[in-house]
Amino acid sequence: MTATDSVRPGRASGRLLQVDALRGFALLGILIVNIGYLASAHHGSGVEDPAFRDPLDHAVRAFVAVFFEAKFFLLFSFLFGYSFTLQLASAERRGAGFVPRFLRRLSGLFVLGAAHAVLLFPGDILTTYAVLGLVLLAVRRLRPRRAVSAAVVILVVVGAAYALLALALHTAGGAGVEPGAATAAEAATEALRGDPASVVSAHLRQLPGVLFLLAFFQAPSALAAFLLGLAAGRLGALAEPLAYGRALARLQWVGFTVGLLGGLVYAHASFAHPGGAYQVLALGIDVVTAPLLAAAYAATLLRLSSGRFGPRLTAALAPPGRMALTHYLGQSLVCALLFTGYGAALVGRVSPLGAVAIALALFTAQAVISRWWLRRHPYGPVEWLLRVWTTLAWQPFRRRAAAPE
Repeated sequence: MTATDSVRPGRASGRLLQVDALRGFALLGILIVNIGYLASAHHGSGVEDPAFRDPLDHAVRAFVAVFFEAKFFLLFSFLFGYSFTLQLASAERRGAGFVPRFLRRLSGLFVLGAAHAVLLFPGDILTTYAVLGLVLLAVRRLRPRRAVSAAVVILVVVGAAYALLALALHTAGGAGVEPGAATAAEAATEALRGDPASVVSAHLRQLPGVLFLLAFFQAPSALAAFLLGLAAGRLGALAEPLAYGRALARLQWVGFTVGLLGGLVYAHASFAHPGGAYQVLALGIDVVTAPLLAAAYAATLLRLSSGRFGPRLTAALAPPGRMALTHYLGQSLVCALLFTGYGAALVGRVSPLGAVAIALALFTAQAVISRWWLRRHPYGPVEWLLRVWTTLAWQPFRRRAAAPE
């Protein structure tokens, strides 16, 4: 890719199916990761769930850690940055004031995310996007080369900071899982099985730890992905992905080697040495290598979508991608009804394999619902609501009354 920003985002008058398909794919990956945390309060605590210690349980958890954790939110973040450029170009063509509209959009995302975190799933990403969106707005005129350079600097600095912290922990004699982690996980499990007030209280107790993880792990990586998406959007890279065929092939080679090795180190440290200096170092390695694996996934999907089976692939993934916000919140709602006291209270009672199977079934149902809904409506219900707030104008709800984007 060149450093010029003279190429405008492609297909401005309509939607980019590649972007929607990538977003749908990212939505599936995020669900597979999130459902592990929703199905077990032990997940991510460094303590093994005593109910699921079979080799198959270990294998499923390791598979998800290597191939999914810390990868798909990066792809989603990249697409946020890319879509930002499409929104900006659309506003410029119409002569509309972009900044006030985008600020309203971010405020809407923040409110939705805060409610989501308290009521359904503390591991919300929408509030983080709302805050980081302010940074994206401030650097919206950044040239592609500088945006990429800034993203690389962020990832390298954060990775180096984790490495230095790991060295400090090792020098100090190391660390480990907190002594009360197992007891805390059991208490959280019981609270999540209680009545709605108990569930909300459990979420509020989890929020400080989640906020720490967001601030020092997910947020810097998401910001870097925003900037990479900004650069790709300024180049219109996803409008004609085959024009970057060589770059996509290189991303696959590097991502499926270096990125996969980083995922293996991350998973091994998480399960074999939780809470120690090695795990901290592995987090730093993952910060640098996870974007490569995420990029390899994206490159593979883009190449497949331009091939023989491309129409079928985009037909399956693009509809849920168009309703990603609705489905992201809907996934948490369904899982809350399944795993907490809002409904069946199955937390701690579904194996890792069972949780992945539920995720696949849920996403399949969402894909079917999306195709049905979008034949009748131009936007998903939450997307429609956010659009009304963003524009401060009533938007068509039925498809036949919808104006083209």
